[in-house]
Amino acid sequence: MTTNQPYSEDSEISANLNVLGMPLEPCSVSPMTGFFRNGCCETGPKDRGRHIICVLMTDDFLAFSKAHGNDLSTPMPQFNFPGLKAGDRWCLCLERWREAYVAGKAPNVFLESTHQIALERIELSVLEKFAVYGDNA
Repeated sequence: MTTNQPYSEDSEISANLNVLGMPLEPCSVSPMTGFFRNGCCETGPKDRGRHIICVLMTDDFLAFSKAHGNDLSTPMPQFNFPGLKAGDRWCLCLERWREAYVAGKAPNVFLESTHQIALERIELSVLEKFAVYGDNA
């Protein structure tokens, strides 16, 4: 049986905790997201992109991502990828979110579903500015 080991070997971040230090909550099961396609923004050694930021997709961000070589809106059945639309929740790559943030195109973030490893590259105060919660998104 394989287990989803976290990306970092640091014992403090080895648990699947969110950026608030609480247990990581699911991001989305419809569409099914996460590197492991288990609905959570967990990561592991094979997840080079670090799909750990749970975001609320927007048309603006989807256009930005497509223009930068990552088309997230076109379905790709061969990869079991449904294509995303505004309003979908998705585990986004850490560096893609940072890139969008610098460009002023970052999507909102669900803090309770964003893995704490994100704090290695993004300050919590920055993520909090983009925070949305639960069904109030």
